[in-house]
Amino acid sequence: MSDSGFDMGLEDAGQAGVYGVSIGDLGGLAAAARDAGLKVLRVDLEGCTDKRTLLMRIGTQLDFPPGWGRNWDALSDALRDLSWLPANGYALLFNDADDLRQRSSGDFDTLLDILSEATARWTEDKVPFWAFLELRDADAGAPGTDA
Repeated sequence: MSDSGFDMGLEDAGQAGVYGVSIGDLGGLAAAARDAGLKVLRVDLEGCTDKRTLLMRIGTQLDFPPGWGRNWDALSDALRDLSWLPANGYALLFNDADDLRQRSSGDFDTLLDILSEATARWTEDKVPFWAFLELRDADAGAPGTDA
């Protein structure tokens, strides 16, 4: 049982993954992740409609080291490393992901692939790495997510 009295099993690396969640769910997930001892990293995607903006926001919010490549390969490498943000596990919370999904579905799908690869990499080390993307229709099972 967590400090909040609500245990979601977020400390279990074997259950970690990429999930679409409903509008308003990120606050509770942040609290549960903190209770599970995870580092909570928020990425604001409001109005994000292209790869360039997406990479800038992720790099800024996750405090990527100076000089990172600002491309898909560099994002993948950084998310599978995170040595500058040591933690027992990670919960990435992406709010307002619908703008990117609707305006640049290819970039949205690439992001999902990279997050899934990062989860698999961290699972090898038994470190939970979760990604939650806030989506209007997450209850319907957003395409490309585990929701």
